[in-house]
Amino acid sequence: MSTPRLMDQVRHALRVHHYSLRTEQAYIQWIRRFIFFHNKRHPREMGADEIASFLSHLAVDKHVSASTQNQALSALLFLYKKVLHIEPDWIEDVVRAKRPKRLPVILSRETVTRLLLQIDDPYHLICWLMYGTGLRLYEALTLRVKDIDFDQNQIIVRAGKGNKDRVTVLPQRLLEPLQDQLHKSRVYYEEDRRNAAPGVYLPYALERKYPRAGTEWPWQWVFPANHHSKDPRSGIVRRHHIYEKGISRAMKKAANSLSLPTKISSHTLRHCFATHLLEDGYDIRTVQELMGHKDVKTTMIYTHVMKKGAMGVRSPVDRLPLKKSLT
Repeated sequence: MSTPRLMDQVRHALRVHHYSLRTEQAYIQWIRRFIFFHNKRHPREMGADEIASFLSHLAVDKHVSASTQNQALSALLFLYKKVLHIEPDWIEDVVRAKRPKRLPVILSRETVTRLLLQIDDPYHLICWLMYGTGLRLYEALTLRVKDIDFDQNQIIVRAGKGNKDRVTVLPQRLLEPLQDQLHKSRVYYEEDRRNAAPGVYLPYALERKYPRAGTEWPWQWVFPANHHSKDPRSGIVRRHHIYEKGISRAMKKAANSLSLPTKISSHTLRHCFATHLLEDGYDIRTVQELMGHKDVKTTMIYTHVMKKGAMGVRSPVDRLPLKKSLT
């Protein structure tokens, strides 16, 4: 039996370790760029010097951000450790680029309201949900029917960032809209069952363990697409969830219509969720749990952008008994 090609080995290893499709695509792209940058030399023939020169090329010639450079490094370290099974001493000496600390863009509650009211169906409820729960875009799009617990007023996030589960709040104002959305999803579900369409995608080995689960109601997407498309991994034509780019376009269109002075994205709604909770007096540890942050230091960045001025400090000039106008 012939040895699989390197990229096929990489794909297999990524799937064995349960990496997402987006991560798989990104890692494959970085590994290919690394190989082509060094004139198609096999990675076994290269090491720390070649990795360092490639990363320097990305920073100096391509002007990529520190996070992008670190993603490229993570892809190469995965290649050497998990695919080629090479763990020489030099791997530990490879230095990651230091990400600059940036304060997140936060919108006022009034601006968030105006923004969300500009977003049309089928994307408006997803955006309201991200602001009301702190869900990341991908977490919101991949919600399944069983993940919404109306009895306990909570949403269960399955395999979020870092492959961790967590629980977040279910907004009372969204109960009825979510029930209506489930009715819409049920229509697509029943149509697929009448047509004997393949079930929805199931993560990891669940499709083999529970072969009928993909055709059962609890596993269906809360926000299904209105058409079928080919699964990029299996090639099966089935119903997927709404596509991410549609949300991004809707957010950009809404922001442009309001002539917002700052650049925003769907992730801005998550930042606003955390900041507005802290402004309402909720404990930072509670917000940390809802956000799914591993370290409370990550959550603490929102304390710097709360609606209290810089660090909550009142300037001494505001305490002076000035009788005359400064203008």
